Amino acid sequence: MDDFTGLITKVQRYQGVLANTKSYRERWVSSLKAQIISELENMVKVTGLKGTVEATDKIKHLEYIILSLGSEESGIAEVVNDNLHKPLIKTNGSLIYQQLYNGKIQVMIGYPFIEGFGEPRPPKIISIYRPEEIKTPFILRHMEEFIKEITQWEDFDDDDHVAAKIGYQVQTPIMQKPTGSEE
Repeated sequence: MDDFTGLITKVQRYQGVLANTKSYRERWVSSLKAQIISELENMVKVTGLKGTVEATDKIKHLEYIILSLGSEESGIAEVVNDNLHKPLIKTNGSLIYQQLYNGKIQVMIGYPFIEGFGEPRPPKIISIYRPEEIKTPFILRHMEEFIKEITQWEDFDDDDHVAAKIGYQVQTPIMQKPTGSEE
């Protein structure tokens, strides 16, 4: 008779993961979503940070909470003619708690971005957590890291080591073949 011990162990592990997914989703609904919203709103209030906290539930079990610092005119404007300037809009950044397909929570930072001014920086994934791991000290650390990252973005200079493509209408160059012979 074949030994199914290894297979049985793998099936039990799989069934445990499926049970965890159900449990994680239930915890999001029963308490975690409200806890994250409440703590972020409190941090915004206590610090005086101009931001809004919103929850989106358009897809069940793929919900997210976003602390957004909003959008505004960047102070940069395209000159259309002598009398008309088109302002470039700046999105000020966001801290995101996103429910994943398996019920775990991914925490990300969305960096500020000025439309038409360089390429947006991809979001930074802080980490992925099981719901029971997200406690007040973690949310506070996420907020501190978010503020640190957007402050560094705002204070960008040539001392920063992150490769960034910045400049008005900067795009990735397209390599072209030489048109003539070069000697």
